Amino acid sequence: MTPSNPAPRARHTRGVSPYRICFVCMGNICRSPTAEIVMRRKLQDAGLADRVIVDSAGTGGWHVGKGADPRAVATMTRHGYDGTGHAARQFDPAWFEERDLVIALDGKNVQSLRWLAAPEQRHKIVRLRSFDRASRGGDLDVPDPYYDADDGFEQVLAMIVAACDGLLKHVSSELDATR
Repeated sequence: MTPSNPAPRARHTRGVSPYRICFVCMGNICRSPTAEIVMRRKLQDAGLADRVIVDSAGTGGWHVGKGADPRAVATMTRHGYDGTGHAARQFDPAWFEERDLVIALDGKNVQSLRWLAAPEQRHKIVRLRSFDRASRGGDLDVPDPYYDADDGFEQVLAMIVAACDGLLKHVSSELDATR
């Protein structure tokens, strides 16, 4: 499956693992660490954890070194994920060279990342929900729950889980194509 957005697709061209993915949101304390943790679990369950490295970062540096938002951690915990070991980081433009995909959680993050990326690296930037068939033709943003009530974190987790299912299929096909 390929994402529904019209941007050129990043291809895993190194031939040898690991395939590298970085999830990016604004502060790296709510959405992107949730996506990292969910995707890491899906890769583990699919037997691909040794072939794919997943991490996350924020476009801003306000929360560097801090853990995930307690509401995000509580939501993940209720659904069987462990978000307690996360430490926020700020995205470094040099990482584009090392990543196969840089996955933004909303349009503002796409804009920030495109500004940071060299023109030849911009094809690596995609929105997470572009991998979710249910969101095709609709809003591809995962809303920032930081200023919302706690139920916003449940909605965000559900969106991330659905999109990561499609992302797993995409990554699996990319890895199969390099064999």
